[in-house]
Amino acid sequence: MIRNLVFDIGNVLISWKPGEYLLKAGYEAESVQIIVDSVFRSSHWHSLDNGDITRAEAIDLMASSSSITRDQIASLFDLCQEIIFPLTDNIKLLPELKKEGFRLYYLSNFPLEFFSDTKNRYDFFKYFDGGIISAEVRHSKPDPEIYKILLDRYGLAAEECLYIDDIEENVRSAESSGMKAIHLSYAESLEKELSGNGITLLLRG
Repeated sequence: MIRNLVFDIGNVLISWKPGEYLLKAGYEAESVQIIVDSVFRSSHWHSLDNGDITRAEAIDLMASSSSITRDQIASLFDLCQEIIFPLTDNIKLLPELKKEGFRLYYLSNFPLEFFSDTKNRYDFFKYFDGGIISAEVRHSKPDPEIYKILLDRYGLAAEECLYIDDIEENVRSAESSGMKAIHLSYAESLEKELSGNGITLLLRG
């Protein structure tokens, strides 16, 4: 029986699509691709997610390995809270899931400073019973160790957990840890996907 729901954060509860944001902000498509590859999809961003380097170190490393200046990269980092926005149709499910008796956890790859700002900004985190951020534990999804850390920290039985993520590789790793999992290809489909897993909610208007 599923007793615990474990949520990725990006593109499950908040939108995180830097490329789309920059295009809408008027950046040229070619520039956007360079920025996304040099900053948000770079190995240095992964190291930041993993807690291996600081924000300042990440900016320096990105600047030294790309055509983008340090000041430009720093300004992109400053935009992070503008790039994200809440996926309200999914967030509104959280209190209903709590009322149904589920325990809620988050498991997400996130730079520590960015996560701290995000957690302070949004009040939906109050519905969670706990969670793991990659930079805190120095392991990032899909590393199997981060799922084990979550299970061990909160004393959870893997077979009682349903994990939700927008990235298939992360979903497969969760399944290998013994969890049931949902690959959320479209953020808008969360309620339907939960229903398909036997979790049907009567949302209160």
